[in-house]
Amino acid sequence: MSQFKVDQLIGANFAFQHYAFERVAEILRGFGFKEIELWGIAPHLDLFHATDAHVRSVREILAQNGLTVWCFTPEQVIYPINIASGDGAYRRDSVRRFCRAADICAELGARYLFLTSGRGYEHDPPQEAWARSAQSLAEIAAHASSLGVRCLLEPLQRVETNVVTNAAGLREMLDQIGADTMDVVLDTVGMATAGDTVADYVRLFGPRLAHVQIVDGLPAGHLVWGDGKLPIGQYLDDLAASGYRGKLTFEPFGNGSYALDPVAAWTRNLKAIEPHMTRAPTAA
Repeated sequence: MSQFKVDQLIGANFAFQHYAFERVAEILRGFGFKEIELWGIAPHLDLFHATDAHVRSVREILAQNGLTVWCFTPEQVIYPINIASGDGAYRRDSVRRFCRAADICAELGARYLFLTSGRGYEHDPPQEAWARSAQSLAEIAAHASSLGVRCLLEPLQRVETNVVTNAAGLREMLDQIGADTMDVVLDTVGMATAGDTVADYVRLFGPRLAHVQIVDGLPAGHLVWGDGKLPIGQYLDDLAASGYRGKLTFEPFGNGSYALDPVAAWTRNLKAIEPHMTRAPTAA
């Protein structure tokens, strides 16, 4: 059975939103992680309070704990940020904030800025939101590229967006934007709810598939491995067999109880992935 290398599995602050970032960094270091996906949630580092001083503080905390940032993932689904909005001022402000997010990536030394497509009004023709999203994504990607930062783009579930909701739509959006500095995210729940497969992602994106978020679901949800019914082990076997060399992390926050004890949630995930790793970070 093909396995993933230890440096492919990275940490993240998902489920830790009620912990001080200093404590989160200590916990992730204790698990053995060296690299993380940084979820841009308040109070850790959101786009509404990210002063220069705050960014410096986060950078110092990361350095003190021997952590680097693989990607910065500003909250963009439940926060008032929407790069495809039919409200022009709202959309422009959202793009401005994401350009600021690219600046933050550069300051933190992050390789990637994590993006989604936004959503349009449900009562408007879908092509209008698509066009606004494409324009916004191209603008953000260009600014990020000028700073040496690449972008990641993830499809969302239909309840979260009416723009890019599956692998085929993601391929179409990438082709339209034409940004060779934009790579792809596979979220196991998003893949399952869209009816896509690992083989679809490998076929459509090849080496541009760079980041995988491992979550269980029913099929929806952001559950710890084993709390849902998705064949996560098979997904990972398929990825490993394809020669996938990107990063993997967990995204548990679909169950409110995870935030009460995120260490337990992450420990369960780490134990579950051990058979798929040459060596996994140590579960608590």
